[in-house]
Amino acid sequence: MVAITIVYEGDLHCEATHGPSATRLTTDAPLDNGGRAESFSPTDLVATALGTCMLTVMGLKAQSLEVDIAGTTATIEKEMASAPRRIGRLTAKVQIPRELPDDVREQLERAAMTCPVYQSLSEKIDKQIDFVWG
Repeated sequence: MVAITIVYEGDLHCEATHGPSATRLTTDAPLDNGGRAESFSPTDLVATALGTCMLTVMGLKAQSLEVDIAGTTATIEKEMASAPRRIGRLTAKVQIPRELPDDVREQLERAAMTCPVYQSLSEKIDKQIDFVWG
């Protein structure tokens, strides 16, 4: 279990502290919801969690396959829906900087799609993942 302590600082800002490391991050509401967009919004962190989780799980699989995927990037685009306000779509573009054999590519892509964040997201969120190799 990991404990994260969050303090509402006022003016739509929060500060979260990661228990094990004491690392801190701040959030702000987005411009379209009354904030100043001075930091990640809570829903931005969901998009961030998806991208970092996919790359981490791909990295774990790559290690087990003795393959180097250093330099791989993920760009996540988040679109909001309304009534109720929620994340409507997450579009991910995962760019792997080198070509790999088809069987390795399939295993890495499958690993990304089975990351805990992807598996935890609501079925109401449209998730589109595109892998670009080389």
